[in-house]
Amino acid sequence: MPAGGEKRFEKDHTLASGGPFRTFSREALAAVTPAMALQHPTWSMGAKVTVDSSTMMNKGLEVIEAHWLFGIDYDRIDVLIQPQSLIHSLVAYGDGSFLAHMGRADMRIPIQFALTYPERRPNPLPPLDFAAVGKIEFFAPDKEKFPLLRLAYEAGRSGQTLPAVLNAANEILVYMFLENRIKYTDISKYVEKALSAHDPVAHPDLGAVLAAQEWAGAYLNEVLLCS
Repeated sequence: MPAGGEKRFEKDHTLASGGPFRTFSREALAAVTPAMALQHPTWSMGAKVTVDSSTMMNKGLEVIEAHWLFGIDYDRIDVLIQPQSLIHSLVAYGDGSFLAHMGRADMRIPIQFALTYPERRPNPLPPLDFAAVGKIEFFAPDKEKFPLLRLAYEAGRSGQTLPAVLNAANEILVYMFLENRIKYTDISKYVEKALSAHDPVAHPDLGAVLAAQEWAGAYLNEVLLCS
């Protein structure tokens, strides 16, 4: 939300590093191992989130979060690749100006802010050295090579219980990949199958959301056992 809580911005941009496989071909992605996926170039995070970053599922979830937190239409939320991981979000205003949230690629900073909100307290981390950064790059994400980002937009726009299935199916499949039970590219493949097979519930309450999550687990168990 912009300063003052005013909804005067035109577009929200959430920034992604692109993960370790930004330059990989689709063929090369099929050979990715858990060890490769856990070697994030700029962030140090837990295993599940690190894999989500490599598939860009983390950005897909952030798009859905931004829609609900700030009441922004999906057409006004863009994802940009920023490999240096120094700009974390951009807000575009109607007059063409932007506000950027910049900082070191260190999860301790947002964790601290979550614990001290609304205050921003000092910490012992070194400040960002802009001269040492040298350059900041931007690229558009490839939604065909990283289909989970596309699926997140589609599930978010459709709403109902589809986002719950998206999230639950992805979580199950990421852990299966980390256990070497499926291929890296199977994550997006079976998330898409689950979304296509699900009969979404309109205006779901908590019970319907939890039931959708359970359905996703049962569906994947059945499909993967038969594959």
